[in-house]
Amino acid sequence: MTERQRTHVRVAVIGSGFGGLGAAIRLRREGITDFVVLERADAIGGTWRDNTYPGCACDVPSHLYSFSFAPNPAWPRNFSGQPHIRAYLERLTDTFGIRPHLRLDSEVQGLRWDGELLRWELETASGPLTADVVVSATGPLSDPRIPDVPGLSSFPGRVFHSSRWDHGYDLRGKRVAVVGTGASAIQFVPEIQPEAAHLTLFQRTPAWVIPRADRRISGAEQWLHDKLPVTRVLRRGTLWGMRELQVGLFTKWPDGLAILERIATSHLRKSIADPALRAALTPSYRIGCKRILLSNDYYPALARPNVDVVASGLAEVRGSTLVASDGTETEADAIIFGTGFRITDQPIGDRATGAEGRTLTEEWKDGMAALRGTTVAGFPNFLQIIGPNTGLGNSSMILIIEAQLNYLADYLRQLDILGGSSHKAALTPRRSAVNAWNRKLQARLTRSVWNTGCDSWYLDANGRNTTVWPGGTGEFRRVTRRVDLAEYQALRAPRPADRAPLAAEAVR
Repeated sequence: MTERQRTHVRVAVIGSGFGGLGAAIRLRREGITDFVVLERADAIGGTWRDNTYPGCACDVPSHLYSFSFAPNPAWPRNFSGQPHIRAYLERLTDTFGIRPHLRLDSEVQGLRWDGELLRWELETASGPLTADVVVSATGPLSDPRIPDVPGLSSFPGRVFHSSRWDHGYDLRGKRVAVVGTGASAIQFVPEIQPEAAHLTLFQRTPAWVIPRADRRISGAEQWLHDKLPVTRVLRRGTLWGMRELQVGLFTKWPDGLAILERIATSHLRKSIADPALRAALTPSYRIGCKRILLSNDYYPALARPNVDVVASGLAEVRGSTLVASDGTETEADAIIFGTGFRITDQPIGDRATGAEGRTLTEEWKDGMAALRGTTVAGFPNFLQIIGPNTGLGNSSMILIIEAQLNYLADYLRQLDILGGSSHKAALTPRRSAVNAWNRKLQARLTRSVWNTGCDSWYLDANGRNTTVWPGGTGEFRRVTRRVDLAEYQALRAPRPADRAPLAAEAVR
């Protein structure tokens, strides 16, 4: 492929979920139109496109789970379902003119930094291109994790993950096994329980579940939010403020969460009469160490006569017989995995090669680490939306995304200053700055509820918390408001007449 055939853009955005679309919208609002959004699927939406399982909904209130610059006064419920969130993203795409920038069916198969030309070379399913800046918004909830269960390949029935729901398979009258008890399972289990002849739930660790304060948002409320925007702003601000007040309990004083444990315990006691089942569903760890789940119908579904809860993980499959770690055996026609996603070993890591010839996976062999959750040592002009240690345990990720979009905008302004009209400049975070930032994060996390001893998806294989931000969203917005050039090494391409072949030179 010759250079003339290779398309070049200023910014290549990978992914079209909330992060990717948010980045695209921010670029246009900054007056930047020379960009593409690369999407591996044939439609936009990210996790809200992929997850279509029965009962799929958000566990963050709708008026907080939307962009501040694109409010939706017509949210139908406190906690909106997948179809309404997906429709919101489609409207954003049209309203802000993102469609012409989309390249669907364009999975990024590889990207490599060219240190001489100061640009990224990308190989995609729709052809190659180059970009001055790459914004990776692939999201942590994009690639499902299915455990390596011995004998699974011999299972004669249907097997699928909740994020790849097989709508063509009729569960009515079937013996269904569900593996996992996380945020997805507690939503789809109550939906499929009435259809299944028998449902067996393999529960490795019980979850803390509190009531879901969901209700329909009335037409009058929607009218008021549309005609008097201040009411919408107040609603969002109240939801945000309530969650910010809780931050200290999660990050510094986990014992203060005992009141939530009492609420969850009462909810369990009222819903489950059988003392043996209640004991199996009672967690032994501090609430908040794993994600707190919201549901009003999960416990009642588990109490139905056609449901068995196996308080153990799935250890082996022998034909149609499923064997738990405690030796319990059950027959099944279908296995549904609600086992989460590849959070701490992002698939994009194997495909991205930085300035030092190492892949992102190799760079992160000791655990994911980024400067302010956004930029990675050895990867110039590469920014992540929802990068390491940007996750939240009690609030809306949209707030984190918007903060990172501010950082992206200032990053591009700094490149303009360094590179002038040619944009031929790059910023790469100093390894010392990345290390210093992450030492502070890890020190703060030692006091948090997420590091209190349970085995959660917040922790990587080494037991290091590379997922959660140990503070409030207001604090994260402050620390990502502007790029601190002292934390970066600037690279600028010399004029062609100055040096041949062209090479990058550091600007001190």
